[in-house]
Amino acid sequence: MTVELVGTAERTLPGREFAALYTQAQRFYAHQMRLLDAHDTESWAETFAEDALLQLLSLPGPVQARAGLDGYVRAGAARQRRAGSRLHHWVGMLDVQPQADGSLHTRCSALVYVTPSQGGPKVLYVCVMEDVLVRFGDEWRIAHRRVTRDDLA
Repeated sequence: MTVELVGTAERTLPGREFAALYTQAQRFYAHQMRLLDAHDTESWAETFAEDALLQLLSLPGPVQARAGLDGYVRAGAARQRRAGSRLHHWVGMLDVQPQADGSLHTRCSALVYVTPSQGGPKVLYVCVMEDVLVRFGDEWRIAHRRVTRDDLA
């Protein structure tokens, strides 16, 4: 049986080039989520472009630029410390679509779970995260992120 992949990135980029971009995207998300889980808010905010836009349905409006992102994450980290629990993020089902301008459009599933000081971990949110990644030197940065939660969709 032969399966034709229509409209996928593999049809527009040689396999090894696509594999390299896909690996870079996976590494980017693993690094970014570790920073977020460690409450390294300054480093996490630096994974976004200076003029990045973050859209979360749980917020009244988009959060712009690094200063707003840093403040948002700091507030969440403080809430977790007061509650005596640890928040974790898991990213999977990553789809990467290289664009003609060199950016990457990505879509993935994200689980947010909490581990209380006593008891086992519990899933808080199931999300879909859609990003536009752009090159900044040798690194990727997020130019735009849209997060939708199953419980708010």
